[in-house]
Amino acid sequence: MSLFPGLHSLAILSDVESRSISPENFTGEKGRGGAATEGTGKNCARDLGVGWKISPSVKIAAGETFTLADIAGPGAIQHIWMTPTGNWRFSILRIYWDDQELPSIECPVGDFFAAGWGGNAPTPQLSSLAVCVNPGSAFNCYWPMPFRRRCRMTIQNIDAESMVLYYQVNYALGDVPAGAGYFHAQFRRCNPLPEKEVYTILDAVRGRGHYVGTSMLWGSNSNGWWGEGEIKFYLDGDDEFPTICGTGTEDYFCGSYNFENRQTKQYQPFTTPYSGLHQVIRPDGLYQSQQRFAMYRWHVVDPIRFRENLRVTIQALGWRSAGRYLPLRDDIASVAYWYQTLPTTGFPTLPGKDDLEIT
Repeated sequence: MSLFPGLHSLAILSDVESRSISPENFTGEKGRGGAATEGTGKNCARDLGVGWKISPSVKIAAGETFTLADIAGPGAIQHIWMTPTGNWRFSILRIYWDDQELPSIECPVGDFFAAGWGGNAPTPQLSSLAVCVNPGSAFNCYWPMPFRRRCRMTIQNIDAESMVLYYQVNYALGDVPAGAGYFHAQFRRCNPLPEKEVYTILDAVRGRGHYVGTSMLWGSNSNGWWGEGEIKFYLDGDDEFPTICGTGTEDYFCGSYNFENRQTKQYQPFTTPYSGLHQVIRPDGLYQSQQRFAMYRWHVVDPIRFRENLRVTIQALGWRSAGRYLPLRDDIASVAYWYQTLPTTGFPTLPGKDDLEIT
């Protein structure tokens, strides 16, 4: 319990050890923070010397994979903060647990923090329990991530240009409870969704665990309302019909009636501890011609538990004449977040650079 503190248990002391990895201490070694002699701030600190912000960030060259953290367990990641430059779709975050060859987290960095539109769109403000996006493109993740033997975290820059990354990984070393699962996150995108097909958020999960969240980007390719589709959770062998079926897209993301502000007759963005429509990108009449949305739903108090396998889908539905549903062919991207036992089942191949790009 001491690896996973909350307000209710914050006063309870324990033998857990606090550590932190950043460009000022690449290994998290005790007593070595701020001891760098080389780094991106060396010239700025030339009159001050060691200990004066010599290494606040790292530069990651085009095509390079940089190791953010390599930690021997047992322990748990408790907070990740980062500020990446460049195209957030072209910076790929991967996390590997306990010497697995396959990553349990593989996601463009912006999408992992529910800020995937990036590019020319403003950075969205997001205030929730699990993820916060704060002014200045400050990405924060508070999902607890236990590991028993090892945590390895990397960023791959698939862009044609170098990027700069500011980051800090705060973690604790201590015993992991026997029943603790491993955190997973998987990115998918379909642009456009094939006609009359459902969008798959997650599939082929094997093991025991629980589903804890969805972040989703939705680019509308039609002129009307886009959120009539149902989300469905297929648990432990469900075939044609799921065990859990939602009533509509905005309902799943804890809104209703088209996310509409009845006074302004516009979409009403909102951000709350467990859910939000935190970004609405409206056409500007010229360069930004499409309407786009970002949403999240965290299952913190209502995790969706599975014993053997899990599949999650959502329909893309709008309206056509005579009160009929219209299957949509929209640009949809998502990140699924869940905990499970190891081993991790292999993920679908990440889309190539052109298919990741937001156009």
